Amino acid sequence: MEHKTDILSKSLDEIKRDLISMGEKSFRGEQIYEWLYKKGVTSFHEMTNLPQTLILKLESQYSIGTLRLLKRLISKDRHTIKYLYLLGDNNIIECVVMKYHHGNTLCLSTQVGCAMGCSFCASGAGGLVRNLSVGEMTAQLLITDRDISELGWGRITGMVLMGSGEPLDNYDNTLEFLHQIHNPKGFNMGWRSITLSTCGMVPKIRLLADEGISINLAVSLHASNDEMRRRIMRIANVYSIKDVIEASRYYFEKTGRRVTFEYALIQDENDKPEHAEELAYILREFPCHVNLIPLNENMHSSSKRSRIQAINKFESVLKSAGISVTRRREMGPDIQGACGQLKASFLNGTADFKTEEAESSNGKYQRI
Repeated sequence: MEHKTDILSKSLDEIKRDLISMGEKSFRGEQIYEWLYKKGVTSFHEMTNLPQTLILKLESQYSIGTLRLLKRLISKDRHTIKYLYLLGDNNIIECVVMKYHHGNTLCLSTQVGCAMGCSFCASGAGGLVRNLSVGEMTAQLLITDRDISELGWGRITGMVLMGSGEPLDNYDNTLEFLHQIHNPKGFNMGWRSITLSTCGMVPKIRLLADEGISINLAVSLHASNDEMRRRIMRIANVYSIKDVIEASRYYFEKTGRRVTFEYALIQDENDKPEHAEELAYILREFPCHVNLIPLNENMHSSSKRSRIQAINKFESVLKSAGISVTRRREMGPDIQGACGQLKASFLNGTADFKTEEAESSNGKYQRI
């Protein structure tokens, strides 16, 4: 079978150059881009303002995305939807839509698996398989956006790169993807509606700060000292907490965006009042925010969620020290909404939808 290029992997300028090489007018590129990003079409034949001759040329050279929907699960409270997607090479990824009063936020994956090896994380249990392409990340956004629109949820208004993978470990593809979805002629998502989460790849944080894009940065800290962090996070053997905080300060100074430090509370590991006091001390005089995360327990880790009394006390100590802090709202536990959990249960045969067919976004079924 002749290989076709995924058009979602191409920028608007690249599409225009391709059109010129085909003997077509470059302005058609903006029409194509609008169909892809604003209307979410999945076929060139849906592009009704293009001449048939051009549609045939496009169809012979390009595909539109390489993802197929395996499963869509909607939480009982109808605030969360979990998607399981099959890639062209039969790998599987997840993404999640979370409904808030201010709009719909997509939690998107940037890699198949993850190389970071955090002790409590389900998505990195099998290590890194490969990076996702620009087109595969884009397809998560566009297919999911179209699906929730058909469900009557409206459109995706914000995005967090907090799904499977370390975004800064797939730096070039992630950056190109962000530029594409920010393009006003495409999806037109504002920089301030995007949050990138990293486990603390210090040189890449500094590099991102110099890119001139003022997205929100969330840094997974999960510890108040280096010894503790090395037990929890493999990357702590490379970069100290001091390194991470200094890079985060640099990001704040360059972009003006307040950095959020994520802290997963693990029972009897990092959740003592003295740990909160230590955390408050190292974050002093830094206009940052701490997001406390009650741990999502999973089959790949023996780590346990902190008791509610410990969570309350930890939060109280930080607030008393003048640290801006919130507790992450838990969404979709009944659909294994946390990163990596649904994929793991699917691959292990423990999910409740073992079948040879999967529901597609239009309600019909496709064999996988």
